[in-house]
Amino acid sequence: METIVRRELVGDKRICRYLAAGVFVVLTALSAFVRLPLPFTPVPLTLQTFFVLLSGALLGKKWGVSTQSAYLFLGLCGQQVFTGLGSGSLYFWGVTGGYLAGFVPAAFLAGSLLKGEKEGFLPVFLKLLAADFVILFSGTLWLKITGVLSVRQAFLLGFVPFAAGDMLKVALAAVVYRKTQARFKSALY
Repeated sequence: METIVRRELVGDKRICRYLAAGVFVVLTALSAFVRLPLPFTPVPLTLQTFFVLLSGALLGKKWGVSTQSAYLFLGLCGQQVFTGLGSGSLYFWGVTGGYLAGFVPAAFLAGSLLKGEKEGFLPVFLKLLAADFVILFSGTLWLKITGVLSVRQAFLLGFVPFAAGDMLKVALAAVVYRKTQARFKSALY
């Protein structure tokens, strides 16, 4: 029985990478529906950053970028994969456009900083936090530009409300990464 459990279902690592990327596209899309509107900011809290960070960390920078680019492409093509069943190019001009634009560079940074080596929780957490900062920074900057807000107002509406929740998501992503990274590495590369 044990040999059956340890046997690979898909032996070709190239196919495994495509399947893993597809799974992360779906997980990023589904996590957009885990949405908590906050009364003091126009931007809702979602679970997307968790999967954006994990896609880069577990799949590597190239596949993480491909995954998040595919997710954004689906939304641009009209698939309702963004928060609130949003889609299309006009969605990027809304309040969450900057956060979405940060997904690709965040996945790239997570994949660049975490190269599959065994690391302790704190280094992984800090590296994922740096990648998460890219998302928060681009979202805050976009709010400032499109909302004609001061830097302080944009920071209070686009960064501060999400800092605690993102720290939690980053911590959870660090735990998941540490528990699964060896398996992903052996299955994909």
